[in-house]
Parts: sequence; C-alpha cells; structure tokens
Amino acid sequence: MATIRDVAKQSGYSITTVSRVINQHGYVSAAAREKITAVIRELNYVPNGVARDLSIGTTHNIGVVLPHLDHPYFSQLVKGIVAASFPSSYRITLLPSQYDEHRERRYLDQLRRKLFDGLIFASRAISLDQLAACRDWGALVVCEDPGERPLSAVYSRRQDGYLAALNWLKGQGHSRLAFLLARPKDQSATSTAVLTAFHQVYGPQAVATIFDTVPDDFNAGYRLGHRLQRSRPSAVFVNGDAIAAGLKQAYAEAGIPQPLLIGQENQLAGQLLGLPTIDNHLVELGQRAFALAAIPPASPKKVAVPASFLLGIQRQPARWWPGQ
Repeated sequence: MATIRDVAKQSGYSITTVSRVINQHGYVSAAAREKITAVIRELNYVPNGVARDLSIGTTHNIGVVLPHLDHPYFSQLVKGIVAASFPSSYRITLLPSQYDEHRERRYLDQLRRKLFDGLIFASRAISLDQLAACRDWGALVVCEDPGERPLSAVYSRRQDGYLAALNWLKGQGHSRLAFLLARPKDQSATSTAVLTAFHQVYGPQAVATIFDTVPDDFNAGYRLGHRLQRSRPSAVFVNGDAIAAGLKQAYAEAGIPQPLLIGQENQLAGQLLGLPTIDNHLVELGQRAFALAAIPPASPKKVAVPASFLLGIQRQPARWWPGQ
C-alpha cells in the first residue's frame, strides 16, 4: 500500500507539499498540485484518516460510554445522541463498559490521546471526582447531576416525576409499595432518587418491598410476579414498562388481582397496557448531551430536564428545543 512518502518521492515534492494537497490547506502552485494529484491517482494512494484528523486536532468522533443496551434508559439515550449527530459531521462510537472501571479508564486514556473529541458517560463505575480530573483531556459530559464538580452534565430531574407519582399514590390510599430497581441504591443515582422520594412522601420510617438487581425485560417481570404475590403490595414501581408487562402476565395466570403498576420510560409496552409511567425524556437528554460534547461550552454547563408522571392516555412525546 502506497504511503505519503511514496507520493512525495515519485512526484519530486516534499512530504509537506504533498500534505497540503491532500488536506487542501496551505499554498501549492497549480503545477505542483496537478503533478501530485496525478501521482496519487497512479499509486492509488488513500490518506490515513486518523493521522490526518490528528494533524488538524479533531477526529469528529464522539464516544458514548454505557454499560449495555439492555435497558430503555440507554437505548433511548443513544437514540437521541445519534439523531442529533445526523446533521453534523460527527461519528458516534458506542463504548460498552459493563460497569468495569478499568475499561472506562482505557476509554478516558483514548480521549487523552485524542482518539475522540469527546466522551458522553451514560452511566459509570468510575467516580465523578476521577472524571473531573480528566476534564482537560477533551469534552466530557455525564448524564447525571455532578454536584459541584466542574463537569458538563445533562440529566433528568427524576425526583420531579417520582414525587408526583408517589404523592398521587398516597392520595389514592396506597401504602404497601414495592420497588423493582436495576441497581442497588449505593451504586445508582436512579435508585437513590426513587427511594429518597418514597421516604420524603411516606416518611423516613416507611418500609417497602425492594428488589434491586432487576433487568428490564418481560421474563424478569414474570418471575418476580410470583414472588411479589407473597408480599401483596398494592402498587409496584418498576424500572421499565417491559417488566410491567411480565408482572401483569404472572398475576393474570395466577388469577390474582394485580397491584397498580407504575412503569418507567414511556415505552411501547406500557402505552399498549395504558400504564401510568415516569417519563424521563431520554431522547431529549441524548440530543442535549451530544450538543455539549460536539460544541463544548467555555465553562462546564449543567442541563436539567424535568421528568413527568403520565397517567395512561395523558402520555406526551419527549420535548426538544434546538439550540438550548
């Protein structure tokens, strides 16, 4: 395979002059440009895109660090990121982590070595303090509230949706609640938010049934449905609408009246079942996260989007205002 050195040698011009022709940057005489272009065609030379990007200080590549795509939180967030990237020249690279801190460090090292212009952390194992220490390596965006740390962030104000739902449940007379969470409270900002809202509404001594390592799929909901029948909650918060469908099926097969199910993320399954749900507007969050990664602000910027509690047919699509 021909190299830029081969083009320079055969054309009789320096590597610098050949590079100017390839990158269309800098003055080159018409005669030199014509000769170099002819040699490029003759040798079938293809420029090294990575090297060229590095030479101009940009890759037009944004990495999205996420543990997996098995939950609507991540799939809808990525949907928004990709949709926002279409009008631009940026590529989106998915960087699976499985919550492996060492792997996340490798992705950060790739940012430091300029293999990405920016990274969006959809979720993480590495600490926010460690991320903040890497902020000079390139654009860094987290999808949670970083507190006082100097990190750009886009996140849902989940507390708004949870408080609205829990106050509504309390007003309906529900006192025996169950929560199905994807991760334990000490590992997840989402789990922390929903349980904090529960104690805020029902009191610090209130007790609920909690399952905290529940994947969002129909089968997981079906299996848990049989276990929940023993604790007999009157309402169940699930970590996704798909799992609610599994719960509903388990109760129907057992011939037992099901508890009220509160879904999450406004998924198709919940729409078909007419379930109340928490909508965190994840597609919008993804769009806004891409905007911060592609055009980093002069100083870290935090964008909080209020979550919504939707009752059945009152569901509305996520909102997005370009340029905000």
